[in-house]
Amino acid sequence: MRDRRDTLKNPQQELRIFRVRSLLAGLLIVALTGLLMGRLVYLQVVQHEVYSTRSEKNRVRVEPLPPTRGLIQDRNGVLLAENRPTYNLTLIRERVEDLDGTLDLLEALLELSAEEAEAFRLRSRQRQRPFQPALLMSDLDEAQIARLAVNRHRLPGIEVEAQLLRYYPDANITAHALGYVGRINAEEMKTLDLGRYAGTHFIGKTGVERFYEDVLHGQAGLRKVETNARGRVLRELGRTDPVPGQDLTLTLDMGLQSLAYELLDGRRGSIVAIAPATGEILAMVSAPGFDSNQFVTGIDFASYRALQEDLDLPLFNRAIRGQYPPGSTIKPFLAMAGLAEGVITPDRTINDPGFYQLPNDSRRYRNWLRWGHGRVDMERSIAVSNNTYYYSLAHDLGIDRLHDQMSAFGFGQRVGHDIFGESTALMPSRDWKRGRFGQPWYPGETLSVGIGQGYWQVTPLQLATATAVLANRGEWVKPRLASRIGGEPVEVDLPNTPPALDIDNDYWWDRIFSGMEKVLTGHEGTARRTGVGLEYRMGGKSGTAQVFSLGQDQRYNAEELAERLRDHALFMAFAPLEDPQIAVAVIVENAGGGSTHAAHLARAMTDAWLLDEEEVDVEELREALENDTGTVAGN
Repeated sequence: MRDRRDTLKNPQQELRIFRVRSLLAGLLIVALTGLLMGRLVYLQVVQHEVYSTRSEKNRVRVEPLPPTRGLIQDRNGVLLAENRPTYNLTLIRERVEDLDGTLDLLEALLELSAEEAEAFRLRSRQRQRPFQPALLMSDLDEAQIARLAVNRHRLPGIEVEAQLLRYYPDANITAHALGYVGRINAEEMKTLDLGRYAGTHFIGKTGVERFYEDVLHGQAGLRKVETNARGRVLRELGRTDPVPGQDLTLTLDMGLQSLAYELLDGRRGSIVAIAPATGEILAMVSAPGFDSNQFVTGIDFASYRALQEDLDLPLFNRAIRGQYPPGSTIKPFLAMAGLAEGVITPDRTINDPGFYQLPNDSRRYRNWLRWGHGRVDMERSIAVSNNTYYYSLAHDLGIDRLHDQMSAFGFGQRVGHDIFGESTALMPSRDWKRGRFGQPWYPGETLSVGIGQGYWQVTPLQLATATAVLANRGEWVKPRLASRIGGEPVEVDLPNTPPALDIDNDYWWDRIFSGMEKVLTGHEGTARRTGVGLEYRMGGKSGTAQVFSLGQDQRYNAEELAERLRDHALFMAFAPLEDPQIAVAVIVENAGGGSTHAAHLARAMTDAWLLDEEEVDVEELREALENDTGTVAGN
């Protein structure tokens, strides 16, 4: 009988099982060890460069260095746009774990209003290159900087950085000419060279700042820094310095610019002054102005809404975008067109009964002096601003020749070289009306154009430019605002300058200039009060632009009209006649007659430029304007 223990236990079989299990366990251990070693080899050898780079990025950071924006100064070295130190708050999204929580904390620390907080969050989500700082807030005050410093440990990815911020010392006076810089928005980010603008938060938005953005901006640099675990900079490892923007010297004269703004005295209007020989814009003012510094750091909603809803339109650049009927200021140009086309001679006269009638038409197109001026030749027509003479001249020229001749002076075109946002205004023609309204051109419309009314619209810059071309006896010099870029002068012979007028007859120019001089010094001149005491020879022409049309037998009475329905006052002039140094165009909205309310301003500008600027007594001039009832109604 077998031993019962033999049937319950088999040592040899158990030994075999143990050996097999030990072998499997050993193989498993070897396999796992091999796998671990293989992984270590892969990480330490194969992937060495990858993880070495990642480790370096945790320690070394590349930061952009924004360039210093170029300064802008006037012709005499007066700073018009400078850079002042300020502190900005920036965010690097990739370093922030809880963006919403961080923003909540920042809003509490900075004590932001609801509107400011909304703008704050929008800026935080603006598209940026990876690890590039997004500008959250500019021009931090000392209290805000202190609160952020105390809570720095709670704000990873948030930095307070010192930068230079654009500042305009005479913002209201230069706002429209210079323009301003503002924060780079999402649309601009799509088109910018991100390498060149790395670390830059501002870009030119309007005016000179925008036109010369490439010149003023410069080129961003880089620096490599070592940081600790919290991202704080420990030391600088290397740097590529930024290239600063070039300084810009403008043709503007700040004294003349300030005078023009002071002369307008808060009234809606514009004054533009040009040096005829060089095309240098000496003054270009649109009033009322606005504080362009508000737009640099980001204007608040309430202030922007107030500017937009202001009936005086302070944001609107009247000098280059305001469109006004030129009124009688165009009569010297029209006279030259008549001479050039052989329609009139300097001595041709007409009899003015106080109105003009088209053939086979009973309608009377009235002169401003209802009983007429009697016998009128070309010089007298300019001096007394006779409408009848120019009704007749415009009819004889026809709209086609009139359009071509006036276009040669720059009307209906962009005339400036470096003027951002300039309007073409409107020089009407037969083709224009057919395309715009699908209607033919009527002879009566030509008569309206002949006295600067109807469809014809000009900008103050266009009127000043045409006056400069007239002063140059038909020679074109394109108006410009930049005098020097860095150390290099801007050429006077600019590209795309229109050709000179094909009028080589000094006698014609002399006769027109004589008529313009009589406007100020003749016993019948419409602005003869303005010409009293002139110390140089000056030619000018007043104009009155209707805001709305009167019926055939209606008479204009300013006292019965709302202020914004009254006529615009215009005056254009140049001096001295024998060697023109300045050409001026003045437009004062809803002021009334140009001889009364605009001529004095042009005289003050020419006095300031040709004589001693300090001799212009603005207060005395205002008193004269208030006491002057006007020499000629309607002109």
